[in-house]
Amino acid sequence: MTTPLLEVRSLSKRFGGLQATREVSFSLREGEIVGLIGPNGAGKTTLVNLITGVLTASGGSVFFKGRDVTRQRPYEAARSGLARTFQIVQPFPHMTVLENVAAGALFAAGAPSRRQAERQAMEHLEFVGLAPLAHQPAASLTLPSRKRLELAKSLAMQPKVLLLDEVNAGLNTAEIEKALALMRAIAARGITILLIEHLMKVVLSLSQRVLVLHHGELISQGDPQSVISDPKVIEAYLGSKFAARQQQLAPATGALHG
Repeated sequence: MTTPLLEVRSLSKRFGGLQATREVSFSLREGEIVGLIGPNGAGKTTLVNLITGVLTASGGSVFFKGRDVTRQRPYEAARSGLARTFQIVQPFPHMTVLENVAAGALFAAGAPSRRQAERQAMEHLEFVGLAPLAHQPAASLTLPSRKRLELAKSLAMQPKVLLLDEVNAGLNTAEIEKALALMRAIAARGITILLIEHLMKVVLSLSQRVLVLHHGELISQGDPQSVISDPKVIEAYLGSKFAARQQQLAPATGALHG
């Protein structure tokens, strides 16, 4: 068995009296797409912030490429190949689309010059379909285009692992289909993806494995069909009465497919 590319061991975070995550453990292997789901407030974004150094863990460890990176800072995570997108997309508004992406190539991926960074940035913009808008201010982009810009910025960091935080939030059905195709294309490049997502259609169509957080704890993990049939997962999403009723009925047919 190969060594995990990313390994999280008993990772915990406490904010005063609030236990945001409690001893969460999982691993990602090279080339995987793994979904991370859970009700609102489950601790999903907090977990990503711990992995990427935005927050400091109260306990536990993070290993990336076999090295303990628990205390790394966000810029160190980015430079090492551990990139992420943000749920609330906030590009540098007064910079052009091209400059936003070139910044990642220059300061995270170590492009040797601004010209080289811009050349790499344009390649990423072509990949996500934003090349025609390269010289427009980022503030002028629509929400779907800002989401694509966020992906291009993260790809400019040349990641080994990409943590995608709600990249489909606010998109319509057609836009989501385009985003799915883009995520498959990213995975085809050999980039490992941890996908935080509310839309089960997206999770089920992309993920090889699914992790479920509830109240900061990892309550289930495994292949998608097994996870969505798990009574603990059904209860977390739909309540204990519904979970008990599901157990009395025929095998689950996808109660969480919404």
